[in-house]
Amino acid sequence: MEQNLVDFANGYAYFGFHKTAEGWYYREWAPGADGMYLTGDFCNWDRYAHPMKKGENGEFALFLPGENALRHGQRVMAVVVRQGQELDRIPLYARYVTETDGVWNAEIWDTPAFAWTDKDFRPKRPLFIYECHIGMAQQEGRVGTYREFMEKILPRIKRIGYNAIQLMAVQEHPYYASFGYQVTNFFAPSSRFGTPDELKKLIDTAHKMGISVLLDLVHSHAAPNTREGPADFDGSEGQFFKAGLHPAWGTKCFDYGKEAVVHFLLSNLKYWQTEFHFDGFRFDGVTSMLYRDHGLYGAYGETDRSAVEYLRLATALAKQLDPRTVLIAEEVSALPGLCRPEGLGFDYRLAMGEPDLWIRLIKDVPDEDWDLNHIYYELTYRRPGEPVIGYCESHDQALVGDKTLMFRLCDSRMYTHMDKASDDPVIHRGMALHKIIRLLTMTLGGEGYLCFMGNEFGHPEWIDFPREGNNWSYHYCRRQWNLADNDDLRYGQLMEFDRDLIKLCKRRRLLTAKDRQLWLDNRKKILVYQKGKVLFAVNLHPTESYDGLEIPTPAPGNYKVIMSTDDPQYGGFGRIEHRVYSAGEHFKMYLPSRAAAVIVIEN
Repeated sequence: MEQNLVDFANGYAYFGFHKTAEGWYYREWAPGADGMYLTGDFCNWDRYAHPMKKGENGEFALFLPGENALRHGQRVMAVVVRQGQELDRIPLYARYVTETDGVWNAEIWDTPAFAWTDKDFRPKRPLFIYECHIGMAQQEGRVGTYREFMEKILPRIKRIGYNAIQLMAVQEHPYYASFGYQVTNFFAPSSRFGTPDELKKLIDTAHKMGISVLLDLVHSHAAPNTREGPADFDGSEGQFFKAGLHPAWGTKCFDYGKEAVVHFLLSNLKYWQTEFHFDGFRFDGVTSMLYRDHGLYGAYGETDRSAVEYLRLATALAKQLDPRTVLIAEEVSALPGLCRPEGLGFDYRLAMGEPDLWIRLIKDVPDEDWDLNHIYYELTYRRPGEPVIGYCESHDQALVGDKTLMFRLCDSRMYTHMDKASDDPVIHRGMALHKIIRLLTMTLGGEGYLCFMGNEFGHPEWIDFPREGNNWSYHYCRRQWNLADNDDLRYGQLMEFDRDLIKLCKRRRLLTAKDRQLWLDNRKKILVYQKGKVLFAVNLHPTESYDGLEIPTPAPGNYKVIMSTDDPQYGGFGRIEHRVYSAGEHFKMYLPSRAAAVIVIEN
């Protein structure tokens, strides 16, 4: 009888450590190994006391009689024997992996079943995603925890209006500065931030607050570490991976043509979805998976058909487990069928061209030369039936060596002139463009929206993980929430704008409304467009303000200005009057430079 997909993905329920009333079972798949042993605290690290029996298909198994043969918190290690060599390996399905004095070990995780309270939770759409890194979410220069994030950061996210969080760096990774993208232990939530139960508590609490939780899932590659991860686990290079390393990342590339690899990864996806109640996944590095040259050269050559089939199976599995599961692909080549049920089955493509658009304009093009036709096209063009998640700036732009949008706009003057008493033209320009970029991207750029934590209020500093080059400092590996909370500074005004813009988009259902361009004048830098029952009038000219500007209307009626990027509470000058205009084919209003008005159609 053929096995269905949901049952096929049960590797985590068979392999690894499992307690029964009679004792403990430990199983591994290591076809290249000649022998295996289990050692650890429970046997005083005697390497040979517990040999494992090799069965069919390269499976090794061990039974330890008695419920207390292994106990919660004990450290364990597999010893793989191949061609006379003994290789220390962390068990592949380890659920908790900790580091002591630079050495990583698996720990037996045996706690009572978590008491979930989220049975009635339903994810909300459209998605307003707050992208988060647990460790650097704290104010202090140290690694934050799941519990601190739950208590301190979730309320902030709820208050601003985001209805989903996307958690980075959850799968265990020894190198902190990899941002979580060099995974070793695919079934272990990072112990840097706390325990598996504390992560479950965070997710359960988010659900109580109406917030979905997405996992930044790394199935595109793995860390090359052999002791800690699946790389060369059984002593052979080809157990899980293709030969060599990823040419850009220096990581191991999965061989998706092997059934055992597909089994391992699908089991991993099911594990996170069922055991931790994640509401969806952002699949990392999909372009790298899809193409044999990893899409590194821009031409997007031959596709890896086995990777295509793996992704189709992964999305099908996730939807079978829960049809409401959110599936987002980090994919830049715009492969046809990516977001079709009969294609790869994703719900959204991450609109990776949008942050590239804004950073190129700010870096390379003077304001007066910004091409509104190009901006509008880049934000609105997408294949029919392929929803995207829009975003203004990538977390990569916040890393050391690069700059966030706000820091590129204002640079070092953010350190000295962001107080409200300062009348600084560089800061005024940065504030104005930061808001306009967000308004354009949120209302035109996708059927969902994403923001990396802190960028909504223009966080001024890059992210620099502790490393040898900075003397292992955490100074830049944190978020300065105090800046947004300080009423004497302008950061809170940007956060207030972000909050009210999200509120507007939710109330008026703007992310799912079709856009309609009413007027575009590239010389004057004027753009007027409609989304649902709302007009947006944008003046991107750096110096020209227009009095009596004729705003075209889709129909006669009343048009009410309800907010603008120039409102004083958002750090503007209050030059746009909040009032009602009665109009036929158009109405006249004052639209100042570097400002945008939000106008509700009342008829």
